[in-house]
Amino acid sequence: MSAWILLNTVSGLRAGDGGIEELATEKEAEESHRQDSFNMLTFILLLTLTILTIWLFKHRRVRFLHETGLAMIYGLLVGVILRYGIPATSYHNKTPASCSLKEGPASTLLLNVSGKFFEYTLKGEINSREIHNVEQNDMLRKVTFDPEVFFNILLPPIIFHAGYSLKKRHFFRNLGSIITYAFLGTAISCFVIGNLMYGVVKLMQVVGQLMGKFYYTDCLFFGAIISATDPVTVLAIFNELHADGDLYALLFGESVMNDAVAIVLSSSIVAYQPTGANTHQFDASAFFKSVGIFLGIFSGSFVMGAATGVVTFTKLHCFPLLETALFFLMSWSTFLLAEACGFTGVVAVLFCGITQAHYTYNNLSEESTKRTKQLFEVLHFLAENFIFSYMGLALFTFQNHIFSPIFIIGAFIAIFIGRALNIYPLSFLLNLGRRHKIKGNFQHMMMFAGLRGAMAFALAIRDTATYARQMMFTTTLLIVFFTVWVFGGGTTPMLSWLHIRSENGVLFFHVFLQDGPQAEGQSKTKQESAWLFRLWYTFDHNYLKPILTHSGPPLTSTLPSYCGPLASCLTSPQAYEVSVHVHRNTHEEKVMQTLLARKH
Repeated sequence: MSAWILLNTVSGLRAGDGGIEELATEKEAEESHRQDSFNMLTFILLLTLTILTIWLFKHRRVRFLHETGLAMIYGLLVGVILRYGIPATSYHNKTPASCSLKEGPASTLLLNVSGKFFEYTLKGEINSREIHNVEQNDMLRKVTFDPEVFFNILLPPIIFHAGYSLKKRHFFRNLGSIITYAFLGTAISCFVIGNLMYGVVKLMQVVGQLMGKFYYTDCLFFGAIISATDPVTVLAIFNELHADGDLYALLFGESVMNDAVAIVLSSSIVAYQPTGANTHQFDASAFFKSVGIFLGIFSGSFVMGAATGVVTFTKLHCFPLLETALFFLMSWSTFLLAEACGFTGVVAVLFCGITQAHYTYNNLSEESTKRTKQLFEVLHFLAENFIFSYMGLALFTFQNHIFSPIFIIGAFIAIFIGRALNIYPLSFLLNLGRRHKIKGNFQHMMMFAGLRGAMAFALAIRDTATYARQMMFTTTLLIVFFTVWVFGGGTTPMLSWLHIRSENGVLFFHVFLQDGPQAEGQSKTKQESAWLFRLWYTFDHNYLKPILTHSGPPLTSTLPSYCGPLASCLTSPQAYEVSVHVHRNTHEEKVMQTLLARKH
């Protein structure tokens, strides 16, 4: 191969002079720059069109199609145009060299041509049926983004916004149920889907539809990535209709937490490497090693995210713009730091956002509190709609799709069974210990709201090198389309069918139909009866908040008297001012209540 390239290069050098070659190189570089600009302009126009249509839908109060499904439709249309409607120009030599490789293809090739060294980089494998359409392949390859762009640029603001905008009261009140659904439920879903898909793969092998290697670990990996739910459409409708806080917290908390669990679980499955002749049989030592890796990665990411969130102190109150910029960079660096250390950035940035919303947010200036919320809200909106637009685009621009009807149908059946075995049995067990039961219509809504979205897509596209991974990616893409369009669009009719809608059209779940104020008082009593939550709240209010924020009582009033010097050193002057202000307001409220009582 090297000799063939050398002969062609030498003949090319003899055919023309150096000036013509430089001109061709500059022209090719300029054409490549124009193509890249056109690709970015395409995505910007997609987002612009999506935003304008969202405004129209909100103005007309249309709820049968959410903006995420709309972004996917626009992506599909643009993908069809790019694939079949726009001819691309390039400067490739379409005559392939024939050679045999003893090992896999090299990522970089260095050639020595008459004392000059030239470097060639591997772009990817080209389908033999499209060998004479290299320029079209090159254009589609440029539209296909590097998967690391999703993980390092698009996912951090989405996950951080989820933690930073978390409604802590409802979240922590249902924390036990959320953790159960996220950890145990995701594990159940992963193994149910993985085993069912292994049976589907065996069926494909029997009927002769399996054209490559597909192992049991591949099926488990598919079960892990497809277990990441993303009910963004359902939650958006819940938010617009003022849904019940507990149901919203259960869905939102489960989706955020199980994204993190799915990532760590998929990494643990990839790390499963049995020893011996057959590396795809069950090995107990490798299994427990994977479990240890799962626990280590998750706990390490949690500690790193919470620690970076706690140490994010900003003392730039006089310069709100600099304060916001510093807060933004330190938050984003949490994701990159975790990834660089071998942990999971999604888990780290999620708990960093939760920690910063609880502590750091109270230390920001008034202007920075508004800016940070608005900044991450805008980034979350743009990144999420960009990903859904790109999903539609990828259906036509991705060049290694493998459509297997048996695998696709089996995957749809498997995810429904896995979701059902996740929600209903765990809800039954949780209701045994909950005073505020998860009612049947809530369970049906949680079952219906198990959409697949950005996280499943990002995990699937991260590795598409093998036959099995390419089939997983294609199937995941179709599952995301179906769940977002069908289940997302059917949210409002499902709410009516489950009798979760009142006569006046505003959502009032059954918990609010039980004598309003009395039900609210019972809810508070139930919240206070959770001894673990009450214990944590007391410790946080008396010790952590006074140290880490300007809110809460001063340490001088919560620590023992012999710790006075230490308490005075750790308590900020602003904490005393806040304490005096709170006591003054409390005293005024008591006086007003006394006067009103005497008046009545």
